[in-house]
Amino acid sequence: MRMSGKVCVVTGGARGIGRGCVETFAREGAAKVWALDMNDADFPAIEAAFPNVKGAVVNVTDSKAVNALVERIKAESGGRIDVLVNNAGITKDALIQKMGDDDWDAVINVNLKGVFLMTRAIAPIMMENGSGAIVSISSIVGLDGNIGQSNYAATKGGVVAMTKGWAKEFARKGAKIRANAVSPGYCRTPMIATVPEKVLEPFIAKTPLGRLAEIKDIANAVLFLSCDESEFITGQVLRVDGGLVL
Repeated sequence: MRMSGKVCVVTGGARGIGRGCVETFAREGAAKVWALDMNDADFPAIEAAFPNVKGAVVNVTDSKAVNALVERIKAESGGRIDVLVNNAGITKDALIQKMGDDDWDAVINVNLKGVFLMTRAIAPIMMENGSGAIVSISSIVGLDGNIGQSNYAATKGGVVAMTKGWAKEFARKGAKIRANAVSPGYCRTPMIATVPEKVLEPFIAKTPLGRLAEIKDIANAVLFLSCDESEFITGQVLRVDGGLVL
């Protein structure tokens, strides 16, 4: 039970990769996994399946709401938060000449500001306790770029840059706080379910392992970086893309 006794917070935790992380942590013995999301429709099913999971609605771009929820989690968890997974994210794709200000701002706010606000609220708790693991979900798009995703690429590249800075900042006074990122390739999530298979086939063909990622592939990578088995790994970006980018 690699997460035995740990208090975990996962943003975007109701669906897709976030839900995969929540369920994986719960199965691995976490004392409590807080699944945060904008919509509570999926919470009853998750909570019924896993008694150690608690769903909570929050907008990660709202600093007051984030701070209030983190204080609640801290109070209910005896002052501890051991793991933060920054997973919440959106896409609003367009070629740059067609990308409106609202589409730019929306993606920047959720994917970048949201990661900053959650980490700003939780990192001090980890520093008080002297330990913690922060895992933020980036993307191969943040490392290698992609046509029509200027906003998304900027946020996911920013997540990598913040992660490297946090690895230095949060451990500078001797606290054993690790900050890492996971960079998934194309993954079979609800977000990608609407993409026609013929559009995905070229990416599968270019992937040495011959398939798209499954949610469990990403969740297992997050699990490794969140548990004590990776206690000497920080400031790193773990690609989980089947070798798509080499």
